[in-house]
Amino acid sequence: MSVTINDNYLLLQDSYLFVDIARRLENFQNENPDKNVIKMGIGDVTKPLSKTVIKAFKDAVDEMSDFNSFRGYGPEQGYSFLVEAIIKNDFKPSGINIDTDEVFISDGAKCDTGNIQEIFGLDNKVCVTDPIYPVYVDTNVMAGRGGSITNNGTYSSIVYMSCTQENNFIPELPKEPVDLIYLCFPNNPTGTTLNKDQLSKFVEFAKENNSIILFDAAYESFIRENDVPHSIYEIDGAKEVAIEFRSFSKTAGFTGTRCAYTIVPKELYGLSSNGEKISVNELWNRRQTTKFNGVSYPVQKAAEATFSIEGKKEIKENIDYYMENAKIIRNSLSNLGLNIYGGVNSPYIWVKTPNNMKSWDFFDLLLNEANIVGTAGSGFGLSGEGYLRLTAFNTLENTKEAMDRMSKIKL
Repeated sequence: MSVTINDNYLLLQDSYLFVDIARRLENFQNENPDKNVIKMGIGDVTKPLSKTVIKAFKDAVDEMSDFNSFRGYGPEQGYSFLVEAIIKNDFKPSGINIDTDEVFISDGAKCDTGNIQEIFGLDNKVCVTDPIYPVYVDTNVMAGRGGSITNNGTYSSIVYMSCTQENNFIPELPKEPVDLIYLCFPNNPTGTTLNKDQLSKFVEFAKENNSIILFDAAYESFIRENDVPHSIYEIDGAKEVAIEFRSFSKTAGFTGTRCAYTIVPKELYGLSSNGEKISVNELWNRRQTTKFNGVSYPVQKAAEATFSIEGKKEIKENIDYYMENAKIIRNSLSNLGLNIYGGVNSPYIWVKTPNNMKSWDFFDLLLNEANIVGTAGSGFGLSGEGYLRLTAFNTLENTKEAMDRMSKIKL
C-alpha cells in the first residue's frame, strides 16, 4: 500500500503566477548580471513602516521582555484593542455597525481568502471574475470544486464573469445560480472599481439566489472617487450575504509584517446537508480556533498604531506617494499611445499590449528591452490575455526611470 496524494493538486497550473515571474527574472539576471531591473510586477511595497508603527512595534517587543507584561498565546480572533480600533476607524465613520465578535484578525488577506472556502461544501458552485487574483481559483481547485481543465485553461465547474474592455471591466451578473461569488474591488489586477449601484446588483443577486459574496477590499484605502464603496457593507442588506476581507499589507506596508482581518457577520447563514441553518460566523470561529493561533502581540500593536492620529497621517502620506506613482504611470503610458485602465482608485495599472501582442511576449519585451518587470495579464485568467499589470509600489525615482525607459523602446 502506498500513500496517495490529493489528485486535485494535479489540476493546478505548473506553478503559481508570481513564482513563474520570479523564475523568469532570476534567469534574466543570471544571464545579464550588469542590468538594473526595475520591478513593477509583484505588488510589494517599498516604503518602510512608518515611525509611529515602528515605535508601537518596539514598545510591544519590550513588553515581551518583561515578566510583568509578557504575553503568551493571545486570542485566536485577535486582541480586543485592535478589533475595537478597526470597528471605530474603518466602519463607524460610514455608519456601518460591526460587532467585536464579527472581526477576525489574521496574518494576511491571501490566507483568509484562500482558507475561507474550507467551511463550505464541495458541491457549491464557485463564481469568479476573469481576470482574477489566482488564489481564489487555485484554492477551490485544490479543494475539488474546479472540475476538469478545459482547452482554454479554465475549469469546467467554475463560473467565470468576463471583465473586458468591451464591458469596461465591470462584470455582468452570473447567468445561472451560483453559491460563492468572489469579488475584489478596487480590482486586482485591473485596478478598476464598482460604484454603489453596480455593487448593489450583486448584493441583490446574492439575496435572490441564496449566494454568499466573498468581497476582497484589500485596496480600499487607495480609493479616491466618492461613489466607490470602501466596504460592501455600505450596501443595504450586505451583512446577510457577504464576508469582507481587508489587509494592512498595502495600506500600511505590512507585506513583510503580516496582519489583516476578515469580517464575518452573524446575520450570515449557510445550510447543512440536511437543510439546517448554520451560522457562518460560528463555523469560521471554529476553524480559526482549531487551525490558527493568532497574530503576534507586537504585530497587532503595530497595526493598532496605524489608527492613531500620527499613524493615520503617515499612512496617508505613503498612500499618496504610491498614487502619485500611479498618476505618473498613467500619464506616461497614455502619452505613448497605450490603452490603460486603473490607477485612479488603485495602485495597479492595467495596460493593453500594443499591436495585439501576447501578454508574455510583452512581458519579455519590457524585461529584455527596458529591464522592467510587469505581470503578464494571461496569468490572471483567460480575459487577461493581451494585457499586462504594472504596480505603483516602487520608488518615485524608479517609477520615473521605468517610464523613461519605456518611452525609448519601439511599441
